[in-house]
Amino acid sequence: MDKELLFKALVPTGVVTEAQFKKAEEESEATGTSIENILINLGLIKKEALYQTVAKHLNLPFIDPATYYVEPEIIALIPEKVARKYQVVPLFRVANTLTVGMANPQNIEVIDELALLTSLEISPILAPADSINEALDRFYRPVKTPENLADTMKVIEEEHLPQEAPETIEEKKSLEELASEAPIVRFVNEIIHQALKERASDIHFEPEEKNLRIRFRVDGLMHTVTEAPAQMKPAVVSRIKILAKLNIAEKRKPQDGQFEMAVDSKKIDFRVSTFPTIYGEACVLRILDKSGVMIGMTDLGFSPENLIKFNALIRSPYGIILVTGPTGSGKTTTLYAALDAVRSEEKNIMTLEDPVEYHLPLIRQAQINPKAGLTFATGLRSILRQDPDIIMVGEIRDTETAEIAVQAALTGHLVFSTLHTNNATGALTRLIDMGIEPFLVASTVIGVLAQRLARRICEYCKEPYHMVSEISSHLHLDSTAQLFKGKGCPECNNTGYRGRIGLFELLVVDDTIRKMVVEKRSAEEIQKFLISKGFKTMRDDGLEKVRAGITTLEEVLRITH
Repeated sequence: MDKELLFKALVPTGVVTEAQFKKAEEESEATGTSIENILINLGLIKKEALYQTVAKHLNLPFIDPATYYVEPEIIALIPEKVARKYQVVPLFRVANTLTVGMANPQNIEVIDELALLTSLEISPILAPADSINEALDRFYRPVKTPENLADTMKVIEEEHLPQEAPETIEEKKSLEELASEAPIVRFVNEIIHQALKERASDIHFEPEEKNLRIRFRVDGLMHTVTEAPAQMKPAVVSRIKILAKLNIAEKRKPQDGQFEMAVDSKKIDFRVSTFPTIYGEACVLRILDKSGVMIGMTDLGFSPENLIKFNALIRSPYGIILVTGPTGSGKTTTLYAALDAVRSEEKNIMTLEDPVEYHLPLIRQAQINPKAGLTFATGLRSILRQDPDIIMVGEIRDTETAEIAVQAALTGHLVFSTLHTNNATGALTRLIDMGIEPFLVASTVIGVLAQRLARRICEYCKEPYHMVSEISSHLHLDSTAQLFKGKGCPECNNTGYRGRIGLFELLVVDDTIRKMVVEKRSAEEIQKFLISKGFKTMRDDGLEKVRAGITTLEEVLRITH
């Protein structure tokens, strides 16, 4: 976005100060990141608020085209090459006027060229550049289907591929050369691009007796994308090993690695894990989009009541705040949102992570490295000598880490961390089971947030329905209430769901709970007491989101117990 426009829109209105703008401008010149993204990443303004302020200054509407559905005939009015060149996206047409989202709606030359190209009047509205790019990817480059990969696989099948992983240096060299040849490289790249288009979190390459099955995990659930010929197994896995700098000759032991790849001008980090099976090596790629916009506290899915309580907790002067849930339940995302909310120049915030998924200004982040002796326990002990105010430990995995975290809280530090428990009360007893004295747990833990991720109903194919009365009475829902579900469409890959939202239960530890912890009451006893006092469980939170039309009853019942 034009620097002068940003300044005129934000500084005179008091949204940011001139000094803050100048600091962002200097960082932009040094890093190449846009000024608006720096202002957003520094927490000086939310993305939507920034663009709404600029739109108001221009007296134009503002839209996020990434969430907008556009008819194919409208998209066809502007060629993809032109749309990407000028950062524009066609949205809708009324009579002879075409409304277009533009990153720079003041560019008269572009508006005139679009008018000449389409033979229509152009009505510009403001849209974020990254949202325009996301929309263009969706509109002009629809997700590949398994049939689109057929041509690549046909070429590969015609190659004389080795059926097994290499046993000798000569075989290793041959396979390494093959894995670097165009057909295999293209196939792996196509799979990665397709995974990103589908918003997958993981790519699974699974060897079977007669083929190589490739599956994506999208919104928490797996689905098969394609099945490649069996002879492709060694070459595909070797290609991934080469990218991750792993030993392609080692097929008997699991290996872990990582690599980075630039995809559509975004830097994507991939964590690689290989595992030997009876039909060859299985390989999983975890996708980490470090360039993605971090989710803020208000976007996690908290109810108004829980948002107020959690905001108060993370601003406590000391104590331990735990976020619990199984792997893949969004715990790290919640912790990042909390850190983003409390970071400031007045506080020294340090983290120990595995891995570092987002880079946050004003926070000193470290990644554990067990091979070098940097574990959660050793790192936490060293951090305490760095004069921290707030510490984030990626996970309390052992007694030693738990003991140091408790000691940190007792000495006036605020500690954020995670545990793997099914509910909030289970975290209290888990620490005791790890060897922490009950009175220390009661003295240091100030809050526990348990969470799961539920799939959102797809906004493109959302439709109302009424549930069966027997089910509604069992779940204490109004049988006349209108609920929603997705019927399935191309935007959601015919699943009826697109994206995810958190389901939460928040336990704020008070004197009564502390007393129960010291008395070594079970998690079930504490939970039962809380519910009798009106405590809202994850299922309660989920049912509220069902009533609000955010997710489905089936989804809430699937992930809560």
